[in-house]
Amino acid sequence: MILNRAMECMDRESMTKLQTERLIATVKRCYEKVPFYRRKMDKMGIKPEDIKSIDDIHRLPFTTKHDLRDEYPFGLQAVPQSEVVRIHASSGTTGKPVVGTYTKNDIAMWAEGAARVMAANGVSKGDIVQVSYGYGLFTGGLGAHDAAGLLGAVQLPTSAGNSEKQIMLMKDFGSTVLCCTPSYALHLAEVIEKSETVNKEDLKLKVGFFGAEPWTEGMRKELEERLGIKAIDIYGLTEMCGPGVGGECEFQNGTHIWEDMFYPEIINPDTLEPVAPGEFGELVFTSLCKEAMPILRYRTRDLTRLIYDKCECGRTAVRMDRILGRSDDMMIIRGVNVFPSQIETCLTEFPAFTPQYFITVDRKNNEDTFDLDVELRSEYFSPNPSKQMPYIKPLYDRIVSMVGIKPNIHIKEPGQIQRSIGKAKHVNDKRQFK
Repeated sequence: MILNRAMECMDRESMTKLQTERLIATVKRCYEKVPFYRRKMDKMGIKPEDIKSIDDIHRLPFTTKHDLRDEYPFGLQAVPQSEVVRIHASSGTTGKPVVGTYTKNDIAMWAEGAARVMAANGVSKGDIVQVSYGYGLFTGGLGAHDAAGLLGAVQLPTSAGNSEKQIMLMKDFGSTVLCCTPSYALHLAEVIEKSETVNKEDLKLKVGFFGAEPWTEGMRKELEERLGIKAIDIYGLTEMCGPGVGGECEFQNGTHIWEDMFYPEIINPDTLEPVAPGEFGELVFTSLCKEAMPILRYRTRDLTRLIYDKCECGRTAVRMDRILGRSDDMMIIRGVNVFPSQIETCLTEFPAFTPQYFITVDRKNNEDTFDLDVELRSEYFSPNPSKQMPYIKPLYDRIVSMVGIKPNIHIKEPGQIQRSIGKAKHVNDKRQFK
């Protein structure tokens, strides 16, 4: 179902006109109401009246995560506190968080964005949406919650954790939709498989909306097979809103970005110049209709590309390819750029391995070390190292072929690698502490 046909299927000329109108209004709001942006624009010699079309967006200043932290908590807010109805913040555990504030209209916009993704994949009145994102400062829980409510579906706010109870409620209440991180969904699949009281066949799940961390096509296949669902990628970020900036339609061929709300760019992260259409680079967003905290040209650090070909679903909204990783998650090991998602891709190509992994990078004798902990599935596992080698060698060769560096692979017992109920942590780079 297409929830808002006028916006989701708008022709390019009309969309460009709408984006221009909303960008001009946003820039005016930022300049008049947010001293941070006024200082930046004055320094660049730019006035709001200089922005006459969406094509002028490249003249505007970038915003970074450091800017948001420097302006903590409300330095980027464009409305009086009396108009704010909700405050969210990033899920990081160290330092000052990135804060997002919302008016009533901002919440409605966010809910519609997420609801568009759910509706595109068949969610409607009568569905039971189990929201297993964390509820709280993290945007995931309430974003999915409000979207389900907008569609008239039943909201089941289980939050994250207490996995055995999650599965019991999933069965007893007849949940048809699951919303959580892909890593937690995988953990729930493991809990179901080990359960003596619940089988996959007992569940009514039909679709899952997974976000908050990069995940691969291999992980999608794993989740779809083990949970018996259709696994949908939904995208969001605290700086814009939570899940609902965009998401996949039923054809699963890229994430539709809701361009009436958020304007995407792809830039070269080194030169900060736009890349050619269809090329990979860093994703940049400008909010087009946020009231409380409008953001100009936010550097997400997500590395991807935009797809402008027409989608089979009929939506004209530009699509974002799968995120390769984050520029700030990229590790340089022995002079080679390495993304954790590359390791996940390799693992999911071998049925003997679970998708669970943990990377440890260190420096010994002035040389980088690259240790990789992985798990064999229980039916393949043996504590005997000689029986592990037939599995290690093909994985080793594949990683060397894809990544270009040689890992030290360590086989762990099934379940030994720590599972995550939120965003998964896959890397410990010890070099940064030395």
